[in-house]
Amino acid sequence: MASDKKQWLDSILLGDACKVLTELPDLSVHCIVTSPPYYQQRDYSTPVQIGNENSPEEYIGNLRRVFIQCFRVLREDGTFWLNLGDKYQDGALLGMPWRIALTLKDDGWFLRSDIIWHKPNAMPSSVKNRPTTGHEYIFLFSKGKTYHYDIDAVREPHVTFTPQSRMRGGRNHFGKTNGTPEEGKNKGNSNLHNGRWDQAFHPKGRNRRTVWEIALSKFRDAHFAVFPEKLVELCVLAGCPENGIVLDPFVGSGTTAVVAQRLGRHYVGIDSNPKYCNMAKERVLQPTLL
Repeated sequence: MASDKKQWLDSILLGDACKVLTELPDLSVHCIVTSPPYYQQRDYSTPVQIGNENSPEEYIGNLRRVFIQCFRVLREDGTFWLNLGDKYQDGALLGMPWRIALTLKDDGWFLRSDIIWHKPNAMPSSVKNRPTTGHEYIFLFSKGKTYHYDIDAVREPHVTFTPQSRMRGGRNHFGKTNGTPEEGKNKGNSNLHNGRWDQAFHPKGRNRRTVWEIALSKFRDAHFAVFPEKLVELCVLAGCPENGIVLDPFVGSGTTAVVAQRLGRHYVGIDSNPKYCNMAKERVLQPTLL
């Protein structure tokens, strides 16, 4: 039985995610990071696959059943990071990521953040009546108001007093009187230019913003773009403590498991396709091989 921790920990499990998850114990994983099959985008060639449903409602319902089990196995202080892309149908955008996010809110999940994954190398498009899509969503959910989030592990560099600053006046604001307009709410404040603003900033960097620029990745044995390791890394570092357990119920080629292992976390991956399961098992044996 998969409920024996020795059998499912650090394992890639083959089967229907909803059924396999029922065999995992309650409150047994610290973090969930996953990118489910997108609606009507690819045939995964298994009888229990998700993604080829006849209607958006059926697709959302099937994902919902999986995520109900995810809610059960996630610890009370755990986090759930969900990546989803959207879909056009008859020329209209379905709004699929938000439809699923709002469904999960109705099921009791706390939606803590929506994150824009900006893809600088997004695939070109021949469309002439709308912008080319260059982003996807990542949703951060928790089971309650208190949860594990390591803010220091995912900080990013400060930009306020660097050449990258877009603040009016730029770097001239720091230490230079009249470097920026002297009117406004800070008029007459001696700290406007002479204060040690650099000391007020966290030494490890600023809090990570909600737009992540991460390039698409490829794996030599997969004919499609895979979950970027950098994206998974940020989710795991922020959402899972050291030696914790990361679950991916749609593990695909195994990126989540590879990253979790590299970062000193345990993993459990599930997929309904035997080929992908074998691919994932091979990758965790050689986690740095791309």
